[in-house]
Amino acid sequence: MSVITASERKTNLYCPSLTAYTRRKTITINIGDLPMGSDYPIRVQSMTTVDTMDTQGSIDEVIRMVESGCEYVRITAPSVKEAQNLENIRNGLHKLGIHVPLIADIHFTPNAAELAARIVEKVRINPGNYADRKRFEVIDYTDASYAAELERIREKFIPLVKICKEYGTAMRIGTNHGSLSDRILSRYGDTPLGMVESALEFLRICEELNYFNIVLSMKSSNTQVMVEAYRLLVQRLDEEGLKPYPLHLGVTEAGEAEDGRIKSAVGIGTLLEDGLGDTVRVSLTEAPEKEAPVARALIERYTSRTPHDFIEPVEIIPINPFQYTRRDTQEVYNIGHLNVPRVIADYSNVHVQQLEDLKSIGHFFLPVPDKWAMNDQGADFIYTGQQPVPFMLPNGLKEMLDYNQWLGHPEKQNKFPLLSPEEFIEAGNVIGSPVSFIKGNIHSFDQSFLEKIRDNHRVVLVLSTDNAHAMPELRRFFYTLTELKIKVPVIIQRTYQSDMGDKLTLYSATDIGGLLVDGFGDGTLLSPEFPDKTTRTEKLKAASAFNSIAFGILQAARTRMSKTEYISCPSCGRTLFDLQETTAMIRKHTEHLKGVKIGIMGCIVNGPGEMADADYGYVGMGKDKIALYRGQEVIKRSVTAAKAVEELIGLIREDGRWIEPEEREVLV
Repeated sequence: MSVITASERKTNLYCPSLTAYTRRKTITINIGDLPMGSDYPIRVQSMTTVDTMDTQGSIDEVIRMVESGCEYVRITAPSVKEAQNLENIRNGLHKLGIHVPLIADIHFTPNAAELAARIVEKVRINPGNYADRKRFEVIDYTDASYAAELERIREKFIPLVKICKEYGTAMRIGTNHGSLSDRILSRYGDTPLGMVESALEFLRICEELNYFNIVLSMKSSNTQVMVEAYRLLVQRLDEEGLKPYPLHLGVTEAGEAEDGRIKSAVGIGTLLEDGLGDTVRVSLTEAPEKEAPVARALIERYTSRTPHDFIEPVEIIPINPFQYTRRDTQEVYNIGHLNVPRVIADYSNVHVQQLEDLKSIGHFFLPVPDKWAMNDQGADFIYTGQQPVPFMLPNGLKEMLDYNQWLGHPEKQNKFPLLSPEEFIEAGNVIGSPVSFIKGNIHSFDQSFLEKIRDNHRVVLVLSTDNAHAMPELRRFFYTLTELKIKVPVIIQRTYQSDMGDKLTLYSATDIGGLLVDGFGDGTLLSPEFPDKTTRTEKLKAASAFNSIAFGILQAARTRMSKTEYISCPSCGRTLFDLQETTAMIRKHTEHLKGVKIGIMGCIVNGPGEMADADYGYVGMGKDKIALYRGQEVIKRSVTAAKAVEELIGLIREDGRWIEPEEREVLV
């Protein structure tokens, strides 16, 4: 792990407690009649997708959003005319008795912001493009020239601050990872520190003018960067003696369906676990009324988090929480060290009877040519407990059995045992297997036991918890391993009911993803609990869902890329094409390209910058006109929508990254 300096040991605590659930204390800000801050529930917001000039369409959409649980509604105002029309939308809503606070979303246009601040309850500005134009230039600033740039920002920004003070309008200073200014990038780089400093430059001006009705955000499509930036923001606010402003949480361009929910939960849930966050927006490439229920499901988990079982407090974080580094472990078989995190499918309550049963976890038997095939989400191990698989498994899938079953199995040289700590110690450390999995929790894996296995290069721990405050207890154990310099690999095991719906995705992505983004965990074991009378077919379907979620979590945490990643924005009034339809079309043609990241952006505001680390970009630039990007470089402009997907595929071919869909299965 990263070496921690003496100063970092004193300053790297970024939340009230890493072990006891406590909301971070913030000031209260007033947004219309609905205040925000730690004295109030965590709020839910979303953003309209229709053209802001469509007054009735906007009103209708806001109504649907409010009915779905949305408490604040954001509407884009890319120019003065849209800012003016916010008044018509607000008045139309008020006539219907709907007084939901409205937020104007501003990019590039201070004059639109200054007008909107007189109309709506809150304005959102992006410090990366409010006073700057991005040219992707590296500039060598002197202190004097940098100070001159800050003065130029002051001149553009102060009028808005004064209007907000006069009208009682709130403001969100919302940094986006992908739209940092050339000035910030030149001095701080493409880093969480750059994101934080971008916001602080504007925040300091507000404080000088005694304007404090502010919420802050640090959004990114990269969950590691997003989590690190929010943590660093809180730490810097404390360090500089600035007010503890409320935080708006969100993962930009999270995508759609299961992937979008997983990615959102990895980023947002990780911060909520530590009591950070006062309002949440889940950015899905779906209808906006679909976002609020997902956000609410994430938030509601914390309404009953306390009391929870005691976890030993942390006074010094033994890692750098502001920079990703994977915990260094020894390699055991194909687990740990430089290996990607492994996926173990739990079939202990799903008796495998025939070859087709393994389709659920990505392994397919092909009668012709009489071989096994595995897709990109083929599980690495299958845990069968007391019910061994009755046939030979493919080479790409290894079996884990309960110890008593393994002892009596005639082919135990090809199987791996799962033992309790007591069973392992009683066996005398002479188990004839390349790897012994030992299951337990933070209590059974006490320091005495850890010292016994410190130098054992055939042991992998399977770590679980029954604590309602699950992720922090699991993380506390990883801190202990780091402090003791024990390099045994660890599989993270969590158990969930199979019929939880969206909550299964959100909870598991939070509990496991929150560890992965800190570099902890060498694999996952997601275990289903089935209701009574669950049929075998339903169990196999659940096994498939759990396997898909496990791979999705690893991908969202940027620790194992197993499929194409779509960085797609959630649509808004600026969008120049149907994002849902276009995303589905691009996915249809490219979803077999393992590890390729494709940004799908509705307009240039969410263009090359917002795509951040995408490999390729599909960006709306006008009616029926698409720009195609390689990274952040535009390669083709004004491509017609009818030809854009074909041209995108051509670009991927040029780079040698295209494979035909029928080649995606790997014979083993």
